[in-house]
Amino acid sequence: MPAFITWYIILTILGWLAFPLVYHLFPALSDRGYTLARTVGLLVWGYAFWLFTSLGLSRNDLGGILLALAVLIALSLWSFINHRPEIVNFIKSNLSLILTAEFLFLIAFGFLAFVRSANPELASTEKPMELMFINSILRSETFPPQDAWLTGYSISYYYFGYVLTAMLAMLANINASIAHNLMTSLIFGLGAIGSFGIVYNLLNRGRQIADDGYNDQKSSIVNALFAPLFLLLVSNFETVFEVLHRLGLFWSKDANGAYTSAFWTWFDMKELSQPPMEPFGYMPDRYLWWWRASRVIQDYDIVGGAREVIDEFPFFSFLLGDLHPHVLAIPFGLLAVSVAFNIFLGGARGKLNIFGARLDISPAHFAFTALVLGGLAFLNTWDILIAAALIVFSFVLWRAHEEGWSWARIEDLVLFALPLGIVSLLAYFPFYLGFSSQAGGIIPNFMYITRGTHLWVMWGTLLIPIFSLLLYIGMKEPPRPNWKLGFIIGLSLTLTLLLLMFIFGILGLITDRPFIDATLASYNMSILQYLAATFLRRLNNIGSLITLLAVLIPALALLFRNNQSQEASSEEKQNSSFLIPHSTFVFLLAVLGSLLVLAPEFVFLRDQFGYRINTVFKFYYQAWMLWSLVAAFGVGYLLQTLRGFSNIAFRVLAGIVIFCGLLYPVFGVLTKTNNFNPPAGFDLNDFNRLKRENPEDAAAIEFLLTQPEGVIAEAVGGGYSYYGRISTYTGYPTVLGWIGHEAQWRGGYHLHGTREEDIKTLYTTTRWEEAQAVIDLYNIRYIVIGNQERFTLPVNEEKFMLRLTPVFQQGSTVIYQAP
Repeated sequence: MPAFITWYIILTILGWLAFPLVYHLFPALSDRGYTLARTVGLLVWGYAFWLFTSLGLSRNDLGGILLALAVLIALSLWSFINHRPEIVNFIKSNLSLILTAEFLFLIAFGFLAFVRSANPELASTEKPMELMFINSILRSETFPPQDAWLTGYSISYYYFGYVLTAMLAMLANINASIAHNLMTSLIFGLGAIGSFGIVYNLLNRGRQIADDGYNDQKSSIVNALFAPLFLLLVSNFETVFEVLHRLGLFWSKDANGAYTSAFWTWFDMKELSQPPMEPFGYMPDRYLWWWRASRVIQDYDIVGGAREVIDEFPFFSFLLGDLHPHVLAIPFGLLAVSVAFNIFLGGARGKLNIFGARLDISPAHFAFTALVLGGLAFLNTWDILIAAALIVFSFVLWRAHEEGWSWARIEDLVLFALPLGIVSLLAYFPFYLGFSSQAGGIIPNFMYITRGTHLWVMWGTLLIPIFSLLLYIGMKEPPRPNWKLGFIIGLSLTLTLLLLMFIFGILGLITDRPFIDATLASYNMSILQYLAATFLRRLNNIGSLITLLAVLIPALALLFRNNQSQEASSEEKQNSSFLIPHSTFVFLLAVLGSLLVLAPEFVFLRDQFGYRINTVFKFYYQAWMLWSLVAAFGVGYLLQTLRGFSNIAFRVLAGIVIFCGLLYPVFGVLTKTNNFNPPAGFDLNDFNRLKRENPEDAAAIEFLLTQPEGVIAEAVGGGYSYYGRISTYTGYPTVLGWIGHEAQWRGGYHLHGTREEDIKTLYTTTRWEEAQAVIDLYNIRYIVIGNQERFTLPVNEEKFMLRLTPVFQQGSTVIYQAP
């Protein structure tokens, strides 16, 4: 509780310190960026801290943190001096908005902290990796931070989110285990307030006076609460089927008394294809039942071999407790959406000359946009392309609204996108100096096709509100949709993806023919047979394509509706209250979300997995953020707009969708927290779990944290395991941690060298000279011999006992210190 209160106070003060700056940066938004203040403050503060430390202008300590904070304060002070009367008036005039936003942040932050305190473990999935990153940063004197799982090298990963986590941990004086769980909770809180702000700005824009003449702000505030609901809590439909399965529906006994079901076999969702346990009930109780919701999409190779696909959504991530980059980036992705919306509304209006180009954007807004885009790449590189597309197209749409559509808009696109991309990269250039990636180009996707059924299970909770919105605005609100252009662009984009699939397939035949021949031979197929089989598979699963086109084409048709800007006066165009219809930006979000879901049907990015598992994961996660905003806006907007029976009918429909979408978080939280009755009590500190489960290792870690830092020797092993546990909890570098993960981060095993064999030699050899050579090679200071080492290797301890000093011993765990 004290750590939570400390973080809440820090983030609240940070938000108010940053508010004058965001007030200046978001002039076109109804909330003037208030709901983004904490996120902007964290970004600017963290960026200054990372940059100064990377350039050697400060150190990774409290002094460096406070120096970076001074930069944020100086920028906000400048803005406050220039906007003081307006800021004071805004606060007085928007107390309802401010109090709602503050209450929402506190509730969201506190809710997830409470959930995490009931299940704070950081031992499963990739949480040890994340904990290692945080501790590595805490132990690094400068940046780039050392990689505690590969001594001698810095972290080769998008680690900015862990810098922010370590920065807050250092300021609050808490350990990395508590900071991990608090940062997960903080991201939930920032995501709640950030999404609320976006939908509030969309609903409130141009709707200050309702039809009957009263101020409509309160309605917009209330309906904007659908945003955090759809983004963070509402989940997919999988749990509905878990309940149906648990109830025993659609099962019958055959002549032998065994349960069979044609429906569940057709439905084809792994565990749900198996008969339920008796007695039947309603609440899912299968071991790890909540995991299946993140694996809804079922892929098969051309001969029927199953391939797992990851299709996470936000609440799954928060329930799991992973602090992965895709989670850390959520509030900053929302910030990018707000930046785009502000540009879309003309809020970044100004003049800038850069690299010989004249841009209609102010220098401050251009710099801030580059900071946000570059920060997203540093937080989660997968997010950069879609965020850049959103911002650039928002700029082009604003210019089209100002000047009309012409070939000059292509010039606007190029002249804005290129300098923005260059500056975004240059702003974070020190990061790229030490970064390598597993990504290796684009792979054609001929055979992995999403079934329409599975697509609707995954996306139905968002698609139903989205279709409702598209249908209503398309039929009821002028101007009319541009159906011709919508069909042309939508089908052209789809055909482009299809063409890319064939182009990269042909390139593969040219550059990697032996591999393709071997793959086809394993399927016992010729190329023509393979193409015919994949074509038939697409036809048999055409439902997913039809669904996605049913979103994409209407959204494009509504995006390119004719508007009244051609007849507007110059004075109206200069006034930010003269707008494109406020829903137009929503259709841009819908289009980009559709493309994110559609793209993996045709292509995916090459990585160590070799199929589309990771591309679907990353693209779907970004699509969830965009589509959840569209769905939330749709529900809020239709509740504001519909009257009579239509309003009642839509309330019923939306209520059913939300009820179904909330089954997962309700049942999932109860399962993960043991009905809020954790055996060890409520605690945010995972290290206390380690003390209970492995007291000897915990004592060894606590001892090492009192000693001078040095390289550790410990057992080496694979990922998702207990290997690397000493370096993970201390942040002291070890020779080699999780083998596969290090290869994944660095694009191969070339940097591993002989490290794994060297550690094996160190522990097992009977010859001191061989052990000494390994110690000298890696400058090893501490040699840990515990249960993990004895389990992994036939440890020969005698040589250490004869030559080295045991500086720690508890039970069977010993630490030897090399001179």
